[in-house]
Amino acid sequence: MSQILHDPVDAYLGSLHPPIDHVLEAIGAEGRTQSLPLVQPASARLLRSLVIATGARHVLEIGTCIGYSAIWMAQALPADGMLITLESDAERAAIARGNIERAGLAERISVIVGDAERYLHKVAGPFDLVFQDSDKQRYEAMLDRLVALLRPGGVLATDNILWNGEVVEGHVSPPQRDPADTVALRRYNARLASDSRLITTFLPVGDGVALSVKLHG
Repeated sequence: MSQILHDPVDAYLGSLHPPIDHVLEAIGAEGRTQSLPLVQPASARLLRSLVIATGARHVLEIGTCIGYSAIWMAQALPADGMLITLESDAERAAIARGNIERAGLAERISVIVGDAERYLHKVAGPFDLVFQDSDKQRYEAMLDRLVALLRPGGVLATDNILWNGEVVEGHVSPPQRDPADTVALRRYNARLASDSRLITTFLPVGDGVALSVKLHG
């Protein structure tokens, strides 16, 4: 059971949406069978809406996994839009490229293999939307660079900020996730909330999504 939304509420909300297209459904099923850290469908729908709402043409994703969230977002990009996604695991990146081909989006998504924290200094912005879904203990270390890469008015979306409820001390007992990740997420959330460059809203969607709008250059 989700520690964020009760299952009946989660099921009701899911029932309101049209079916996921067959390619995304297949990729999601494959990833979940392997217990891969895919973004939840509710969060993926939010990301797609953000692409449209921001009029995004340039999107940056940190943490490709097998391309599931990248495909959700890229499907909403205009024909001349581009999504760059960074993945540290070469094997997962290769699977992601195959999945992106299956979805017919190879011309809109560029998968780059390497250490995101180091590679970010080689990436040129500005980006309209940045999606952070990588190593939780490195979220805070990447924040300044990600904000710098955003255009004013651009959005930084961060996944897993509720960590299945474990960011609330004592809420999940015994803890099911790495305590070091939990501590890092609490620190990151506090940093987002107090960052004068951003206005942040924390949403109980999926595993928790923070939406941070860049206020100035």
